[in-house]
Amino acid sequence: MRVVSWNVNGLRSIHRKGFLPWLSRARADIVGLQEVRARVEQLPAEVRAPRRWKTHFVAAERPGYSGVGLFSRHEPEELTTTLDAPEMDAEGRLQFARFGKLTVVNGYFPNGNGKDRDLSRIPFKLDFYRRLFARLEKPLRDNQRVLVMGDFNTAHQDIDLARPRENRETSGFRPEERAEFDRWIRAGWVDTFRHFNPAGGHYSWWSQRAGVREKNIGWRIDYVLATPAALAFVKKAAVHPDVHGSDHCPVSVDLDPSVLT
Repeated sequence: MRVVSWNVNGLRSIHRKGFLPWLSRARADIVGLQEVRARVEQLPAEVRAPRRWKTHFVAAERPGYSGVGLFSRHEPEELTTTLDAPEMDAEGRLQFARFGKLTVVNGYFPNGNGKDRDLSRIPFKLDFYRRLFARLEKPLRDNQRVLVMGDFNTAHQDIDLARPRENRETSGFRPEERAEFDRWIRAGWVDTFRHFNPAGGHYSWWSQRAGVREKNIGWRIDYVLATPAALAFVKKAAVHPDVHGSDHCPVSVDLDPSVLT
């Protein structure tokens, strides 16, 4: 079975660029979207409820901002969307969905930049990382099968962006942001793509400036993290830079279907 994560940078926009044809050929069983940027009633009917898919959307209170969506071949047995932190829940950033013995967390982690790229949102971003980490500490400790996928808005190591030296003070690669990511890895979470692919040059986000994506001057900020119990079922992890339509590309993992049972 395949689980895919994609920051679509506006679901209505990417729908006009071929989202549904992509969805039909992605061979996915679960697809988590970030930055949906629409309330469910604003989405076209064919996107809101495509044939043979179950869907669920969480919108931010602020119009046209943030939001996550889940497309799955089967209805989740449990689905929750909050961290019990009103200021974070208001931004529509999370879905926790259980399918049998597998829990999939679809997350859109905050950017550290404020309106004027002033780094003013870094404390909020770090708090989000810590609250979600604490929420998932028991499932990790209890050896449960959990995947956390989404736009983490952080490049973890030098290998995860094309120009690390120039970006050490940029949100997304600052030491305090990377330290929070480190804490997840030290605790036992596994970066699935890096587990299978030790080489550099693989990125999931590119600036929209002309020529940047063509030159592959990118960042890898979209991840699927797995607990060791879930990793035992992961057969492959991939980044899909050939898929266009957003400034991000999809990332995926293929798992043995027995992960559910």
